[in-house]
Amino acid sequence: MLFKELEISGAFIIEPQKFGDARGYFLERYRKSVFDREIGAVDFIQDNQSCSTRGVLRGLHYQKGEFSQAKLVWVLSGRVLDIAVDLRRSSKTFGRYLMEELSDENNRMLFIPRGFAHGFMVLSEMATFAYKADNLYSPDHEESIRYNDPTIGVRWPLREEELVLSDKDRNGKLFTEVEYFD
Repeated sequence: MLFKELEISGAFIIEPQKFGDARGYFLERYRKSVFDREIGAVDFIQDNQSCSTRGVLRGLHYQKGEFSQAKLVWVLSGRVLDIAVDLRRSSKTFGRYLMEELSDENNRMLFIPRGFAHGFMVLSEMATFAYKADNLYSPDHEESIRYNDPTIGVRWPLREEELVLSDKDRNGKLFTEVEYFD
């Protein structure tokens, strides 16, 4: 596996090695000892999966306080544009976002440490998205930042009329209204 730290400290792109032959392919998605050596110890305790159609935009979500989550995200089928926003007030990159395309073709994974909001947009006709989290989901501690917040300024590739949004995501808070991490 190749681990590459991104321009926002603590976030990594991980590229698993893929072995293929006439039968198909094999790749190792996660090995705790390698992950711990390259990124540090993270105790993943929950796996999640979603399936969405083209134009679905989920995010920008995060959990507050003791319910904050680090995530390891990837795509099982299809293609998404994945976004992570640095909410760590003490970070040099506070308020900045990173954008990575994840797909079943590139097999890339994104590690997002605690202190980030996260979201993704489906670019293919359908996409199956999966992730590990190091803390349990708590709906009472979840926040949503508006996907089109002008302070963050994410440049989504699809037009507004192509987006499929939940009410929660359409009506998320502005960046200036949310709780940040210290």
